[in-house]
Amino acid sequence: MTHDLHLGLGDPPRGPDFVAPPPHEIPPVPPPDPPAPSAPPPSSRPARSLAVTIAAALVAGAVAGAAGGYAAGGGAPASVLRQSDAGPVNGAGDLSDMAARIQISVVSVEAGGASGSGFVLDRAGHVLTNAHVVDGGGEVAVVLADRRRLAARVVGTDPAADIAVLAVPPADSPPPLTLGRSADVRVGDPVLAVGSPLGLAGTVTGGIVSALDRQVRLGSATALVLQTDASINPGNSGGPLVNARGEVIGVNTAMLSRGGSGSIGIGFAIPADRAVEVARRLIR
Repeated sequence: MTHDLHLGLGDPPRGPDFVAPPPHEIPPVPPPDPPAPSAPPPSSRPARSLAVTIAAALVAGAVAGAAGGYAAGGGAPASVLRQSDAGPVNGAGDLSDMAARIQISVVSVEAGGASGSGFVLDRAGHVLTNAHVVDGGGEVAVVLADRRRLAARVVGTDPAADIAVLAVPPADSPPPLTLGRSADVRVGDPVLAVGSPLGLAGTVTGGIVSALDRQVRLGSATALVLQTDASINPGNSGGPLVNARGEVIGVNTAMLSRGGSGSIGIGFAIPADRAVEVARRLIR
């Protein structure tokens, strides 16, 4: 059967009668033939590889602004991105309380006629999302959990990493999420994906980390990503993948689907360690 990899693309403007169109389908590159029976067994664990291709056509949005800190009203708090030192997660904990705590810091991102997701990075008003959510030009805004709509500025984008940083007024920004360390993530760890799939803001889906260092082609670049069975759909792009402590361990960016049927339990997230590195560079 054929599997299609879809970016968690933005959704069109929605209203009471909104019906989401099927996500854009891109056929993957077929996997290589298995080794001949006479080949010796590998001496190390199987390579985690998924050769899939995503088309260059991405959602409408704005690419504007340059890397640098956000300043408003004569100066804003300095950007400080802190990562947890708590180590690996042990046990699921109370996911419902954790979900309620992090939802207020997850936003919907509106760029041109499309939308995606994002989350607050720091107290300086920086918001992280995917580059493909905002790279089509046009005005950009974020919608908070309390339905306030804030104009946003694109601080910078890195299309190869699929990371973008936006800026909103610090006084209006929700509290930042804690950034975890993807190096501490283990297969089987419980996770939640939070965002606005198909325009449904504040949606939370749960699952586990299915694989580490999965090799996937995103646009023109190949990246090593986290794989999860937490449901990811169009509009989830840029939202956080969080562990049982509520720490961001990944940025949801793509999903594998079959025949336009939506999520089939194979989603991909940019590891937090890489996202933090790119975000710090864009903010500087």
